[in-house]
Amino acid sequence: MTNISTQNLFLLVKQICLQLCEPGFFINFDIMFLIRLLLIPFALVYGVIISVRNLLFDWGILPSEEFSIPVISVGNLSSGGAGKTPHAEYLVRLLKDKYRVAVLSRGYKRKTKGFIIAGKGSTSREIGDEPLQICRKFPDITVAVHEKRRKGIHLLLEKRPGTNLIILDDAFQHRYVKPGLNLLLTGYYNPFFRNFLLPVGNLREAKFRAKRADALIVTKTPRVFSPLDRRYFLKKLRPYRLKKIFFSRLSYGKMQPLTPATPTVAPGSIKTIFLLTGIARSEALEEHLKTRCDELFIHKYLDHHHFTPSNLKKLKRHFDRTVSRCKVIITTEKDAMRLLEPGLLDHLGDAPVYFLPVSVEFHRNDRERFNRLVFDFLKKFSQKA
Repeated sequence: MTNISTQNLFLLVKQICLQLCEPGFFINFDIMFLIRLLLIPFALVYGVIISVRNLLFDWGILPSEEFSIPVISVGNLSSGGAGKTPHAEYLVRLLKDKYRVAVLSRGYKRKTKGFIIAGKGSTSREIGDEPLQICRKFPDITVAVHEKRRKGIHLLLEKRPGTNLIILDDAFQHRYVKPGLNLLLTGYYNPFFRNFLLPVGNLREAKFRAKRADALIVTKTPRVFSPLDRRYFLKKLRPYRLKKIFFSRLSYGKMQPLTPATPTVAPGSIKTIFLLTGIARSEALEEHLKTRCDELFIHKYLDHHHFTPSNLKKLKRHFDRTVSRCKVIITTEKDAMRLLEPGLLDHLGDAPVYFLPVSVEFHRNDRERFNRLVFDFLKKFSQKA
C-alpha cells in the first residue's frame, strides 16, 4: 500500500490553486478561503489513506526493518521547505571523520529510476539536485539514491560494504525502514502545528504523528531568536509530546561564482540582486539578501523546478533593462545544481551568476545538546551491537 500517486495528485491540485491565487489573477482572500473549503473532502480522503497506512505499520502488518549499522533519518511532516538537506549536511560534517558515512536519498524529481551511486559526472537529472549538492560538497563520502529506501540500504551496503553509518534524507514517511534516530524538522515560518493535510495545506500526515520523532528541530529561525519566541514554540509543541526540541537557523556564506567564467563582483559594491530560485520556502533567503542590496527582484518557481530556456531568457531581459551601478544574479546551492545542466547558462549570456552556500547553526546551547543526542545514540547503538 503506497500513497505516491495520491500525494502527487493532491500536490498538483494544490499547485494549480496556488497559481490561480497569484495577484495577477485578481482573486481575493474570500475566494482563496472558498478554494480551501472545497479541497477539504480531498484532505479527508487523503488523511484516511495515510492513517490506514500508518496503522498497518504500527500493528506490524507492514514490516519496518532495522539494520545492523546506525541509521539516522532527517525528515518532516510537510511537503518541503524545512531545510532537510542542510541538516543532513550538518550531520555529515559532524560524523564523517569518525564514521564511514553514506547519505541515501530518493533523488526527488530526477529523471531516472532505481539505485545509483553519485559520482563526479553525475547530474541533477540523473540523481536529483539535493544528492548532487551533497556529493559535490563531500566527495569523500558515499551519496546514493533509490526511491525505495529499504532496498536502497541493502544495495548500498552491498556496493559499499565498509559503510558503517547511513543518513536518510527526507525519510520520515518511509516507514519500511526503522531508523535508530528519527529527526523531525519543521520550519519557523510554516510550523506543522499551523498547517493542514494535503491538498488544503502541506502536511503529508496528521500532526499527532510527530510523536514518532526522537527529536524535533525548528528550522530557519531568525538570526535574533528571542526567549519569547522560544517559549511560544515550546508551548505550541507541548501537546505533541516530543522528547527533545532544538532551534536552528540557516547561515549563508560568501557568494560563490557559479562557473569559473563568472565575472568577478565585489559583494560590497552590489546595488541590485536578481534572485532566481525554485525552493519551497525562500523567506529566510529573501530577508538575508535584502540586507545586501538596495533592490531585490525575485524570480521564483516551484520547488525543484527544472529551469527552462524561456525562464532564463525572461530573467535576462529583466536583468538587461534594469539600470543599476552593480547588479548580479544570485541563486541557491540547490538551484545551482539544476542551472549547471548543459547549455542552460548560455541563455544568461555574460550576466554574473553567483550562488550562496548555506549551512546550519543552532541557537544558544542547542548545538551542544543536539551533538550530545547524536553521539549518545551512536554510543548506545555500539554497545547494543
